[in-house]
Amino acid sequence: MNRIFLLSSLIFVITGCNSWVQVTDEGDSVRLGTSQEVANCQRVGRAQAQTLSRVIVVERGGERLQEELTRLARNEAGTMGGNVIVPESVIEEGRQSFGVYRCPN
Repeated sequence: MNRIFLLSSLIFVITGCNSWVQVTDEGDSVRLGTSQEVANCQRVGRAQAQTLSRVIVVERGGERLQEELTRLARNEAGTMGGNVIVPESVIEEGRQSFGVYRCPN
């Protein structure tokens, strides 16, 4: 019985990994863009996003990890006054850097 409970708990944690980070009100006004889209925008700074790349011993999926890192960067960019983020690095050990820009609407 304990094994079933432990296995069920582990599956619940793994499947719920993408809901750990919610977009804040500030982050809601920030979108993901490309380097071409921000060519005429003002650079505000850099956002460093970090999350767990694995849960216990299970490697998290790349898509879920990317979504979570993007949410974190959007939240940080919103507090910095930016409205567009652009990835500046690849995901490495659950970390990724984003450029933060303020672009005209």
